[in-house]
Amino acid sequence: MALTRPPGHHAGAAFFGGYCFLNNAALAAQALRDAGAERVAILDVDYHHGNGTQSIFYERGDVLTVSVHGDPTTEYPFFLGYADEHGAGAGAGANLNLPLAAGTGFAAWTDALEQGIAAIRAFKADAVVIALGVDTYEGDPISKFKLKSADYLQVGRHLASLGLRAVVAMGGGYAVADVGINVANVLEGFGG
Repeated sequence: MALTRPPGHHAGAAFFGGYCFLNNAALAAQALRDAGAERVAILDVDYHHGNGTQSIFYERGDVLTVSVHGDPTTEYPFFLGYADEHGAGAGAGANLNLPLAAGTGFAAWTDALEQGIAAIRAFKADAVVIALGVDTYEGDPISKFKLKSADYLQVGRHLASLGLRAVVAMGGGYAVADVGINVANVLEGFGG
Protein backbone atom coordinates (compact mmCIF):
# COMPACT_ATOMS: atom_id res chain seq x y z
CA MET A 1 0.00 0.00 0.00
CA ALA A 2 1.20 3.48 -0.80
CA LEU A 3 0.02 5.97 1.78
CA THR A 4 0.31 8.98 -0.47
CA ARG A 5 -0.87 12.52 -0.12
CA PRO A 6 -2.15 14.29 -2.01
CA PRO A 7 -4.33 11.75 -3.83
CA GLY A 8 -3.73 11.38 -7.56
CA HIS A 9 -6.81 10.31 -9.51
CA HIS A 10 -7.78 13.81 -10.70
CA ALA A 11 -4.40 14.29 -12.43
CA GLY A 12 -4.26 13.50 -16.13
CA ALA A 13 -1.35 13.34 -18.55
CA ALA A 14 -1.51 17.10 -19.19
CA PHE A 15 -3.64 18.50 -16.35
CA PHE A 16 -4.08 18.46 -12.59
CA GLY A 17 -6.97 19.21 -10.27
CA GLY A 18 -8.77 18.29 -7.07
CA TYR A 19 -5.58 18.36 -4.95
CA CYS A 20 -3.96 15.90 -7.39
CA PHE A 21 -0.69 16.59 -9.24
CA LEU A 22 0.66 13.10 -10.00
CA ASN A 23 -1.61 10.15 -10.75
CA ASN A 24 -0.23 7.41 -8.51
CA ALA A 25 -2.81 4.81 -9.60
CA ALA A 26 -2.04 5.38 -13.29
CA LEU A 27 1.69 5.19 -12.64
CA ALA A 28 1.24 1.94 -10.71
CA ALA A 29 -0.90 0.46 -13.50
CA GLN A 30 1.70 1.34 -16.11
CA ALA A 31 4.49 -0.06 -13.91
CA LEU A 32 2.56 -3.34 -13.67
CA ARG A 33 2.18 -3.38 -17.46
CA ASP A 34 5.90 -2.68 -17.87
CA ALA A 35 6.65 -5.54 -15.45
CA GLY A 36 4.75 -8.01 -17.62
CA ALA A 37 1.10 -7.87 -16.57
CA GLU A 38 -0.87 -8.09 -19.81
CA ARG A 39 -4.11 -6.69 -18.43
CA VAL A 40 -4.43 -4.40 -15.44
CA ALA A 41 -7.57 -3.05 -13.79
CA ILE A 42 -7.84 0.14 -11.77
CA LEU A 43 -10.67 0.12 -9.25
CA ASP A 44 -11.34 3.58 -7.86
CA VAL A 45 -13.53 3.61 -4.76
CA ASP A 46 -13.03 7.25 -3.83
CA TYR A 47 -16.14 9.42 -3.42
CA HIS A 48 -15.09 11.49 -6.43
CA HIS A 49 -14.69 10.16 -9.95
CA GLY A 50 -11.10 9.60 -11.09
CA ASN A 51 -11.32 11.83 -14.15
CA GLY A 52 -7.54 11.92 -14.59
CA THR A 53 -7.24 8.15 -14.51
CA GLN A 54 -10.12 7.76 -16.95
CA SER A 55 -8.64 10.25 -19.40
CA ILE A 56 -5.18 8.62 -19.31
CA PHE A 57 -6.51 5.17 -20.23
CA TYR A 58 -9.71 6.04 -22.15
CA GLU A 59 -8.33 4.92 -25.50
CA ARG A 60 -6.36 1.92 -24.23
CA GLY A 61 -7.70 -1.61 -24.02
CA ASP A 62 -4.96 -3.04 -21.79
CA VAL A 63 -6.07 -1.16 -18.66
CA LEU A 64 -9.66 -1.34 -17.44
CA THR A 65 -10.77 1.64 -15.37
CA VAL A 66 -13.68 1.18 -12.95
CA SER A 67 -14.95 3.95 -10.69
CA VAL A 68 -17.64 3.86 -7.98
CA HIS A 69 -18.35 7.48 -7.08
CA GLY A 70 -20.79 10.28 -6.38
CA ASP A 71 -23.01 11.43 -9.24
CA PRO A 72 -21.03 13.96 -11.32
CA THR A 73 -24.14 16.00 -12.04
CA THR A 74 -23.74 17.33 -8.49
CA GLU A 75 -20.21 16.27 -7.44
CA TYR A 76 -16.68 17.10 -8.55
CA PRO A 77 -15.33 16.75 -11.23
CA PHE A 78 -18.74 17.40 -12.89
CA PHE A 79 -17.59 16.98 -16.52
CA LEU A 80 -16.58 13.29 -16.45
CA GLY A 81 -17.74 10.19 -14.60
CA TYR A 82 -21.05 9.52 -16.29
CA ALA A 83 -22.35 5.99 -16.85
CA ASP A 84 -22.36 6.38 -20.64
CA GLU A 85 -18.56 6.84 -20.86
CA HIS A 86 -17.24 3.43 -21.92
CA GLY A 87 -13.89 4.21 -23.57
CA ALA A 88 -12.98 4.94 -27.18
CA GLY A 89 -10.91 3.40 -29.95
CA ALA A 90 -8.82 0.53 -28.60
CA GLY A 91 -10.27 1.35 -25.16
CA ALA A 92 -13.92 0.91 -26.17
CA GLY A 93 -15.54 -1.06 -23.35
CA ALA A 94 -12.55 -0.63 -21.02
CA ASN A 95 -14.09 2.10 -18.84
CA LEU A 96 -16.91 1.58 -16.35
CA ASN A 97 -18.40 4.41 -14.32
CA LEU A 98 -20.83 3.60 -11.53
CA PRO A 99 -22.14 6.95 -10.27
CA LEU A 100 -24.34 6.89 -7.17
CA ALA A 101 -26.76 9.40 -5.67
CA ALA A 102 -26.21 11.44 -2.54
CA GLY A 103 -27.28 9.52 0.54
CA THR A 104 -26.14 6.15 -0.82
CA GLY A 105 -25.64 3.65 1.99
CA PHE A 106 -23.51 0.54 2.22
CA ALA A 107 -25.94 -1.90 0.56
CA ALA A 108 -26.36 0.12 -2.65
CA TRP A 109 -22.67 1.07 -2.65
CA THR A 110 -21.72 -2.61 -2.34
CA ASP A 111 -24.00 -3.51 -5.25
CA ALA A 112 -22.07 -1.04 -7.41
CA LEU A 113 -18.74 -2.35 -6.12
CA GLU A 114 -19.78 -5.89 -7.04
CA GLN A 115 -20.65 -4.71 -10.57
CA GLY A 116 -17.15 -3.31 -10.80
CA ILE A 117 -15.59 -6.51 -9.47
CA ALA A 118 -17.58 -8.55 -12.00
CA ALA A 119 -16.28 -6.32 -14.80
CA ILE A 120 -12.70 -6.83 -13.59
CA ARG A 121 -13.21 -10.60 -13.57
CA ALA A 122 -14.71 -10.50 -17.08
CA PHE A 123 -11.74 -8.40 -18.24
CA LYS A 124 -9.45 -11.17 -16.93
CA ALA A 125 -7.06 -8.74 -15.28
CA ASP A 126 -3.67 -10.01 -14.13
CA ALA A 127 -3.42 -7.35 -11.42
CA VAL A 128 -5.47 -4.57 -9.85
CA VAL A 129 -4.65 -1.10 -8.63
CA ILE A 130 -7.08 0.07 -5.98
CA ALA A 131 -7.48 3.83 -5.61
CA LEU A 132 -8.69 3.71 -2.02
CA GLY A 133 -10.63 6.74 -0.93
CA VAL A 134 -12.31 6.58 2.47
CA ASP A 135 -14.15 9.82 1.81
CA THR A 136 -17.21 7.61 1.30
CA TYR A 137 -17.47 7.64 5.11
CA GLU A 138 -20.65 9.07 6.61
CA GLY A 139 -18.71 11.60 8.66
CA ASP A 140 -16.55 12.88 5.83
CA PRO A 141 -17.05 16.63 5.36
CA ILE A 142 -17.02 16.48 1.54
CA SER A 143 -18.96 13.25 0.98
CA LYS A 144 -22.64 12.50 0.82
CA PHE A 145 -22.36 8.71 1.12
CA LYS A 146 -23.24 6.89 4.33
CA LEU A 147 -20.61 4.17 4.87
CA LYS A 148 -19.75 3.45 8.50
CA SER A 149 -16.32 2.56 9.86
CA ALA A 150 -17.30 -1.09 10.34
CA ASP A 151 -18.38 -1.28 6.67
CA TYR A 152 -14.76 -0.87 5.59
CA LEU A 153 -13.95 -4.38 6.88
CA GLN A 154 -16.40 -5.69 4.29
CA VAL A 155 -14.96 -3.36 1.64
CA GLY A 156 -11.58 -5.00 2.20
CA ARG A 157 -13.09 -8.47 1.92
CA HIS A 158 -14.84 -7.58 -1.34
CA LEU A 159 -11.60 -6.21 -2.78
CA ALA A 160 -9.66 -9.31 -1.68
CA SER A 161 -12.24 -11.55 -3.36
CA LEU A 162 -10.65 -10.63 -6.71
CA GLY A 163 -7.68 -12.80 -5.76
CA LEU A 164 -5.33 -10.63 -7.82
CA ARG A 165 -1.95 -9.07 -7.19
CA ALA A 166 -2.90 -5.68 -5.84
CA VAL A 167 -1.43 -2.25 -5.38
CA VAL A 168 -3.39 0.01 -3.04
CA ALA A 169 -2.89 3.75 -3.42
CA MET A 170 -4.42 6.09 -0.88
CA GLY A 171 -7.02 8.51 -2.17
CA GLY A 172 -9.34 10.91 -0.38
CA GLY A 173 -10.48 10.95 3.21
CA TYR A 174 -11.07 14.18 5.07
CA ALA A 175 -12.66 13.12 8.36
CA VAL A 176 -9.17 13.30 9.82
CA ALA A 177 -9.96 11.61 13.13
CA ASP A 178 -11.51 8.60 11.32
CA VAL A 179 -9.25 8.10 8.30
CA GLY A 180 -6.87 5.82 10.21
CA ILE A 181 -9.49 3.37 11.48
CA ASN A 182 -11.28 3.31 8.13
CA VAL A 183 -8.09 2.50 6.22
CA ALA A 184 -7.04 -0.03 8.88
CA ASN A 185 -10.43 -1.73 8.55
CA VAL A 186 -10.05 -2.02 4.77
CA LEU A 187 -6.59 -3.53 5.18
CA GLU A 188 -7.76 -5.93 7.89
CA GLY A 189 -10.65 -7.06 5.69
CA PHE A 190 -8.33 -7.40 2.70
CA GLY A 191 -5.75 -9.43 4.59
CA GLY A 192 -8.05 -11.45 6.80
